[in-house]
Amino acid sequence: MEPDLQISGRLYRLGFIGAGKLAGSVIRGLLRANFCPASQIIASEPNDDLRRTLRSELGIDVTVENGEAAEKAEVVFLGVKPGVVLPVIRDAAAALAGKLAISLAAGVRLQNMEPLSQARLMRAMTNTPTAICRGATAIAGGSRTTPDDLVQARAIFDAIGMTVEVSEDQIDAVTGLSGSGPAFVYTMIEALAEGGKRCGLGAEAALRLATQTVLGASQLATETGMSPEELRKMVIHPGGTTAAGLAAMEKMKGPDAIAAAVCAATKRGQEMAQENQ
Repeated sequence: MEPDLQISGRLYRLGFIGAGKLAGSVIRGLLRANFCPASQIIASEPNDDLRRTLRSELGIDVTVENGEAAEKAEVVFLGVKPGVVLPVIRDAAAALAGKLAISLAAGVRLQNMEPLSQARLMRAMTNTPTAICRGATAIAGGSRTTPDDLVQARAIFDAIGMTVEVSEDQIDAVTGLSGSGPAFVYTMIEALAEGGKRCGLGAEAALRLATQTVLGASQLATETGMSPEELRKMVIHPGGTTAAGLAAMEKMKGPDAIAAAVCAATKRGQEMAQENQ
């Protein structure tokens, strides 16, 4: 038996069923935030290479058994792909019973999860910036979720970013906005850098400037609490460079394209909910 399967009978604060890109980002963020020591986290993961990475780089305990991660943890995160969420809950139902279980998956409704286990199921839609404690997360409770469960879930996600509570019927919109949103922002950074290159900047300088510009603008919005319109007015001068740039963006329907991307991602989340029943 591999060493990473020889796990003691002790209990863990947090368990992860699946520890890929999103769940792995949550784990990294929690460790970075010192929410709990690595020794209090266990993850079940079928990929051999990923298990070795989780154990060697992060120091958490790993296993291939979903039931083991569920049974030994106080709070369990379902970090598997949407298409296997329901089978995973069904297979680990006994180990999950009576525990707080938080699904990180898009497009799988609580009404389809709850009949499969007596776990206190809820959903959280978060994103990969959780890895650096800058995540944007929305949580939604289920029929068995207690007020203490909501407090506990909020404490976990507040440690790695900011958290809002929504109704489950709003989760798909959160999926489109903040779940998929980082990819849209990266595309915007790429576009800003490309504009700089077209106007004579070197590729490295353009990318660094674009990335820092987005970071600084976001941080200013966060710290001041000012609206995007108010902040935009601080930059625009009639007849100036920013006004010219915004006019070109409006002509190309750039803002509409971003909003359309959020709506398309939201619609896909709704379609996935119909597929995963």
